[in-house]
Amino acid sequence: MTRSELIHQIFAKQSFLCVGLDPVMEKIPAHLLEFEDPIFEFNKRIIDATSEYAVAYKPNTAFYEALGVNGWKSLEKTINYIPKDCFIIADAKRGDIGNTSTAYAKTFFETLPCDAVTVAPYMGKDSVQPFLKFDGKWAIVLGLTSNEGANDFQYYANKEEQPLYAKVISTVMEWGTSENLMFVVGATRTEQLADIRRIAPEHFLLVPGVGAQGGSLEDVFNAGANTDCGLLVNASRSIIYAGSGTDFEVAAKKEALNIQSEMALYLQRLMR
Repeated sequence: MTRSELIHQIFAKQSFLCVGLDPVMEKIPAHLLEFEDPIFEFNKRIIDATSEYAVAYKPNTAFYEALGVNGWKSLEKTINYIPKDCFIIADAKRGDIGNTSTAYAKTFFETLPCDAVTVAPYMGKDSVQPFLKFDGKWAIVLGLTSNEGANDFQYYANKEEQPLYAKVISTVMEWGTSENLMFVVGATRTEQLADIRRIAPEHFLLVPGVGAQGGSLEDVFNAGANTDCGLLVNASRSIIYAGSGTDFEVAAKKEALNIQSEMALYLQRLMR
């Protein structure tokens, strides 16, 4: 999906919601365990319930890889089931030397029809560039995360007193464009989010942490939106585990609608 196509979907649906598909077998409603593939059945119903309100889906590959071959089959079926008008992010956090990164890119862009892959940039340019060689595909590079361990490295300042996350973002921007690069910024880092938007005024930002992790959607929008919106805000647990009974998808739909309705109010500001 191209940048213009993504922007079109955001304003057509009045939403910049990304639904994280991170299923854990122990949390799946009991009645789905009777199905041959409970993970896929769970994801399928979540997608059916939320696709009216979401512009993107983000399966975290770790939850599928942990289940071995069957988990990978569930992932493949899930990705192929997601509607074509939705942006598909493989949350894989890959990052390795050139040939290996090329293989990872082919995995998600050729073997699987994903639009984007999350990438860890620690190994530098040759670990990111292979993902940027595919037309209409994106690398979503880790910028500033909201976990406790982010303080170990990401705020480390250089001689110019520039924090490492800012150096990473400004450097990675030289390797691609706003047409094929996004950055991950945690929703609970709204003060830094505003700084990152100043560094990268045109790039899309993938912002996890709204919902169960306590990030404020309004704060994220105020700090991070640009004239094209420029945001994909991810919610996972607050949506997919909104309910646990036989009507869990009804609760998921309600939560997705609540988030989309709030997003629509903010998007109206950009349309005046």
